[in-house]
Amino acid sequence: MTFRTPGLGRRAGTGRRGTALPVLVALTVLVAAYLVFTAIWTDLLWYRSIGTPAARFGSVYTTRLRAQAVLFAGAGLLMALVVGANMVIAYRLRPVYRPLSVEQRGLDRYRALIEPRRRLVTGGALLLLGLLTGSSVAGRWPVWLAFLHRTPFGVEDPEFHKDVSFYVFTYPFLRLLLGVVFATVILSLVAAVMVHYLYGGLQIQGPGEKASLPARAHLSVLVGLFVLLKAFAYWFDRYGLVHSERGVTTGASYTDVNALLPAKTILAVIALICAVLFFVNIVRRGMVLPGAGLTLLVLSAVLVGGVYPLLIQQFQVRPDEQAKERAFIQRNIDATRAAYGVQDVKPEPYGSAAETDGTRLAAQRDTLSGVRLLDPAVVGPTFQQLQQIREFYRFPDTLDVDRYGGQDSVVAVRELSGAPRDQKGWVKDHLIYTHGYGFVRAAGDQLDGGKPAFKQQDMPQEGTPALARPQVYFGERSAQYSIVGGRGQRELDYPDQDLAAGQADHTYTGTGGVPIDTAFHKLLYATRFQDKNLLLSGAIKKDARILYDRTPRQMVQRAAPWLTLDGNPYPVAVGGRILWVVDGYTTSSGYPYAETVGLKDATRDTVTDTRSAVARQSDQRINYLRNAVKATVDAYDGTVHLYQWDEADPVARTWMKVFKGTVEPKSAIPPELLAHLRYPEDLFKVQRRILARYHVTQADSFYNGQGFWDVPEDPNPVNRGKIQPPAYLSLRMPEPDGAPRFSLTSSFTPPRQGYLAAFLAADSAPVDAAGKPNPDYGRLRLLEMTTTEKAAVPRPQGPGQVQNAFESDPEIKNLLYPTRNSGTVTKLGNLLTLPFAGGLLYVEPVFTQSSQGNQQPYPTLQHVLVKYNNDVASGKDLTTALDQLFAITGKPATAAGGGSLTARTQQAVKELQQAFTDYEAAQKRGDYPAMGEAWARLRKAKDALAALQQQAPAAAPAPGATPAPSPSGSPSSSPSPG
Repeated sequence: MTFRTPGLGRRAGTGRRGTALPVLVALTVLVAAYLVFTAIWTDLLWYRSIGTPAARFGSVYTTRLRAQAVLFAGAGLLMALVVGANMVIAYRLRPVYRPLSVEQRGLDRYRALIEPRRRLVTGGALLLLGLLTGSSVAGRWPVWLAFLHRTPFGVEDPEFHKDVSFYVFTYPFLRLLLGVVFATVILSLVAAVMVHYLYGGLQIQGPGEKASLPARAHLSVLVGLFVLLKAFAYWFDRYGLVHSERGVTTGASYTDVNALLPAKTILAVIALICAVLFFVNIVRRGMVLPGAGLTLLVLSAVLVGGVYPLLIQQFQVRPDEQAKERAFIQRNIDATRAAYGVQDVKPEPYGSAAETDGTRLAAQRDTLSGVRLLDPAVVGPTFQQLQQIREFYRFPDTLDVDRYGGQDSVVAVRELSGAPRDQKGWVKDHLIYTHGYGFVRAAGDQLDGGKPAFKQQDMPQEGTPALARPQVYFGERSAQYSIVGGRGQRELDYPDQDLAAGQADHTYTGTGGVPIDTAFHKLLYATRFQDKNLLLSGAIKKDARILYDRTPRQMVQRAAPWLTLDGNPYPVAVGGRILWVVDGYTTSSGYPYAETVGLKDATRDTVTDTRSAVARQSDQRINYLRNAVKATVDAYDGTVHLYQWDEADPVARTWMKVFKGTVEPKSAIPPELLAHLRYPEDLFKVQRRILARYHVTQADSFYNGQGFWDVPEDPNPVNRGKIQPPAYLSLRMPEPDGAPRFSLTSSFTPPRQGYLAAFLAADSAPVDAAGKPNPDYGRLRLLEMTTTEKAAVPRPQGPGQVQNAFESDPEIKNLLYPTRNSGTVTKLGNLLTLPFAGGLLYVEPVFTQSSQGNQQPYPTLQHVLVKYNNDVASGKDLTTALDQLFAITGKPATAAGGGSLTARTQQAVKELQQAFTDYEAAQKRGDYPAMGEAWARLRKAKDALAALQQQAPAAAPAPGATPAPSPSGSPSSSPSPG
């Protein structure tokens, strides 16, 4: 007889299912641990691969991990322990006998459900709370590390007389700490209320006391702690007033100092008293005193902290705002100029003594040698067509400007865009087509039949300076990863038809990348990139290395996470190698009284909006900026160097103490590299945005908005609405030595007006032509135009007006019209502004490009337009254009018969030309009322000119003047210059 134990089969099945769950959980934990280990270990290997004996970057990663781990564990444990302790206290203070009520009977079933699992539920909730808190706080590791290693600025704020480092380093950390403690107390209070309510210590319904004595004491302590923290918050809020936006400018205003500051102090004292009343309530019964204190605090916050400052603002400040805010506006002006490094910039009067004699101007033309005509934002397709060599190479859509041998040059790197479309495959993509090749350089002021005059070019590399390592393994277009350097591995170096195989091969011999010739590393990277071929492929040979995360900005950002990087890294050819130079900035939003700007908005211009090669900045709010570091990345082996540039910057010195040994001193910069460093673009853009207003240094003038400027729009019609980008070029500033300086330049116009208000130039060469240090590097020169319409020299025109003058000039229109209607497209180059002969000379190259669909078009220089005072001219090159300009400058307009035009006749011609220009502009816009108004003015001007011609037949319009339309019809439809 067989006996079967009832239920045995069911229990056995349950046992198998019960065993499977822990196994599944264990496997999940192991897989998660493996993935975390893979991410951490491969990151650490990468950091070690980019270092040098002088600077090892592994410590950057480990220091950051340690800081995150400490903050994660500290904040998470604090939250879990304090909240857990209060839950335990609330549970132990539960009443032995709960009141009999409908409410308690409803809670019985929840207590019955939770009680057997109380520890599991509590532990799970606290674990989740700790994880969330730790994760949130761990992301603030820069605040903590900067506080621990803070460096004094040596400058005090004018209100509290604290060193600026308190606001940049200490104040943010105290706010972080206060926020964590606040959250801990609030969540402890919520948890305690829930436990007391669940176990009968609190009740909402029913007769009798709503809270037991132990529950009331416990909650009084927690509320007292909350109010005590509020007292500390009120006290620390006083220091936050230096960032107030209440007044005319950023910083503590009259109302902040005279109303809100004492209000914060009063509220802190009231909150302290209120906290004491809650603590006293531990031994007292009733909530009368704590309730009265809390009511007093709330009323005080409304009346003292809100209504009183509002009354002061409305009835004391607003009727006499200029006088009341004068001192505080001056604080903002001084702090802002210091925070952005423009405190020494002073407007210099310029333009009142512009030369007007053509002969004397021609004598000074030698000062204009070397003017850069190649526009790096236009000639990218030209480089692409003439130097691409093969379809799998690419140049960026905007190039860079540097100087070699004292000559401005447009430069670019020929990078690899990947294997050809018909040659795709894992081995080809990752082991053969691994790198770009060559540095291409063209003279900025020399052209060969309208095409760039290349000084470095072709494959193999030709030209100077010679490059021993022209290969580009680390660049802006690098692939996700490449496998290089394996024994016997043949990587495509460059196509060469002179070789029998049609190409030259190269095997990587650098130290960059991570070895991947072991099974362990193959497994790790196969996991990281989710690519099984890395584990299974037999093409990966011994000594092979894997290159990844290898764009210059990405590499420098990971090596120095405390830096904000310039959006435009640029290549230089030095020491036989190609290096990428990346400018690094230290920033802060804590500088007291300084104006805050949005970094993204302040650095936007035509290039960032229309080109991909220049990265846009994040929408970061800052009020302090320094170019603290010059970084380089070797294009062959990926070695990263960080060089301290601004040796006085306290923020950089703080982070150099955090990440010791990663930043090399300024003296370590090789002299050959030093000659190619330059003033960074994004810093210049932010400073010009600041100087548009903060060139006004007197509080009263600033309050009235007197003399504020705008950065002009791009004058190119195709870029309408975008900001004109700054331009690198060598020019001579008005100074005694008159030496040409490589500079970064921009201009200003008054708000809603077109004429030029000022010209800004930053000396961008760290060394002079002889290779000696340039003490003026970084000096900002601000030339403020002083001429007016009534002066002998006319008011200088702004970029938009200059462009309009070019487009409206009859000779230039006649020159461009046939070009624009013969199967070509006109591309306007950068409009350059140069101080010259006491005035301003404008130079604009005009490029043409075929618009035929069956061709591969690229821009070539066709004309050069120039303008000085009111005179414009053009030529096939700059020399010809200047010859024509100086030939007409200073000479009066002449009649066809050779006599001089009278003043009335010249005025009539001018009015006729202006009416015709306005008519064309209105016609383009489709603005019919404006067309009618311009047509009426045109008829009137023509009639006046005809009357003058009858009076003086010799006074005919000058050659090239706009022809008058027929009186019996509409104006002749002259083609649009666009």
